Amino acid sequence: MAGLKLKGVTKAFGLVKVIHGVDLEIADGEFVVLVGPSGCGKSTLLRIISGLESASSGQIFIGLDDVTTVDPAERGAAMVFQSYALYPHMTVRQNIGFGLRMAGMPKDQVSVQVEQAATMLELTDLLDRKPKALSGGQRQRVAIGRAIVRDPKLFLFDEPLSNLDAELRVQMRLEIAQLHHRMGATMVFVTHDQVEAMTLADRIVVLRDGRVEQVGTPIELYDNPANQFVAGFIGSPRMNFLGGKVDSVGPDGAVISLTDFNEVRVTVSPATADVKPGEPVQVGLRPEHIQTADPLRPVLSAEVQVVEQLGSMSCLYLARPGGGTVIVMQPGHSAAKAGSMMQVGIDPAKCLLFDLAGQRL
Repeated sequence: MAGLKLKGVTKAFGLVKVIHGVDLEIADGEFVVLVGPSGCGKSTLLRIISGLESASSGQIFIGLDDVTTVDPAERGAAMVFQSYALYPHMTVRQNIGFGLRMAGMPKDQVSVQVEQAATMLELTDLLDRKPKALSGGQRQRVAIGRAIVRDPKLFLFDEPLSNLDAELRVQMRLEIAQLHHRMGATMVFVTHDQVEAMTLADRIVVLRDGRVEQVGTPIELYDNPANQFVAGFIGSPRMNFLGGKVDSVGPDGAVISLTDFNEVRVTVSPATADVKPGEPVQVGLRPEHIQTADPLRPVLSAEVQVVEQLGSMSCLYLARPGGGTVIVMQPGHSAAKAGSMMQVGIDPAKCLLFDLAGQRL
């Protein structure tokens, strides 16, 4: 296995630049997830790492080797695609071992490699089936097995769970996490699903428009986002952003009037007290940090629009007076009804401040 290093990697298609100077280091054995909205460049970056796309500038290192201009087959990276790309006329055994046979490996060695991968992926009983007799999750495991037998330095996953239904996605997430734990392999995983990113990654790389917005552990990005884009993208349901204005700044913090809620005031911690009185801001607050009204906390009053009963928790959508919604997460079942008025308290210690350009204050 080996680590990965990108130095100033860019990519342009004609005059259109889609990757803008990406610098990234991934340690040997680390599981890193590239996440971002559609069109942010995450799959293009993965293809550059694999060699399926060439970088316009910059360098790519796998281990100590500069592979920037090395052919894909010589880089020591194995890629698992969104499409399973299995040969329909071949059995599972033949599909997994196909690359080894094409490389000229002796049949007995191919058999040993295939059996080992099948055991690891719980495919032993399916080796003589053809792809049409497999479920979506089983087909994806075959595709992963085909990568494992190559004994690569680096595993690359390009949205491998996108074709699966919800239950299979959860199952395959668990299986990929267990596979990483067993193998200790370096893995780079691309997804647009931030839940996959949060549950799988040692570290997450958040991309937007071909630029790295923030790199960190899932909890670092959740608790301490660098900007409003990361704050809104990481977390489900997404963070609430309430319009506000700085009333005053003192030793206890910045006093913010929430313009969306009839100037309700909230005092935000001194760490964000570099703001100036009169300055407009956005107050970020996660849904779980808005709870039943507490007389010791600032109280918001709003009409309930929708109640989603999820069993272990409830998701409430409250009408914002100026338009839009505020999302509230409550444990257990909620007695709230659509159309009723509700008062909720917010936790000032959990509030994050952003300027109107979306930068963290």
